[in-house]
Amino acid sequence: MNIQTDAFSRATGKVYLIGAGPGDPELLTLKAVRVLGLCDVLLVDDLVDPAVLGHARPDARIVRVGKRGGCRSTPQAFIERLMRRCARAGLTVGRVKGGDPFVFGRGGEEMQSMARAGIACEVVSGLSSGIAVPASLGVPVTHRDFACGVTFVTGHARADGQPGREPDWAALARCGTTLVIYMGMRTLDSITRALIDGGLPADTPACAIQNGTRCDQRKVVATAATLATEVSIAGLGSPAIVVIGEVVSLADAASALDLQQESARIAG
Repeated sequence: MNIQTDAFSRATGKVYLIGAGPGDPELLTLKAVRVLGLCDVLLVDDLVDPAVLGHARPDARIVRVGKRGGCRSTPQAFIERLMRRCARAGLTVGRVKGGDPFVFGRGGEEMQSMARAGIACEVVSGLSSGIAVPASLGVPVTHRDFACGVTFVTGHARADGQPGREPDWAALARCGTTLVIYMGMRTLDSITRALIDGGLPADTPACAIQNGTRCDQRKVVATAATLATEVSIAGLGSPAIVVIGEVVSLADAASALDLQQESARIAG
């Protein structure tokens, strides 16, 4: 064993990239709960439910590093710099994110940053919103009768203007899989028009779900052609997941069952 390397590893802390799940704090993994209790400092994204922090140590330092589309956000470079600084001070750092760190969460970038700095980094996977939020409506992202696969895609291109980052909506319109779109509410009208222009049937079932799995969840179930208009009328905004595909037709059955159960509860 290299004594110098071993001494360095003891002097340097560790970073955990912690997935906090889609919103409902009960959807945390057991490992996430355990690791939250190990951390000296927690860098917490804006979409993380405050109840999640109930699993942190009472003396843990909580640093809010919010990132919301269309809002003022903490610069990514600052977040990574703070992670490195805390770890080099010998602290255990938890970078807490909504959903899963590696699904549109910039966890890959942060892992690379820690690796370049020689800082140990471990990923604590979380339940992705792209799976759990549709499920809250009874919508499976795959189904043998409707979709042989699912495609997760971001609804906007990179802000730095690098080429090849804008989704190929025409290709996605023909792929035959369920489309789950993150961060697509601001450009929903142009997305649905591009999909229809690319060959997606206009009557394809579609839905948008705001604040998925939370107590204030809201939804709009429509078609590819009408979704943007219905979302605008309903006043839905971010954070939201958009799902387009035949599997969305199952949301109506789930809603009807919920209504029947609620009626029975009131009558009983």
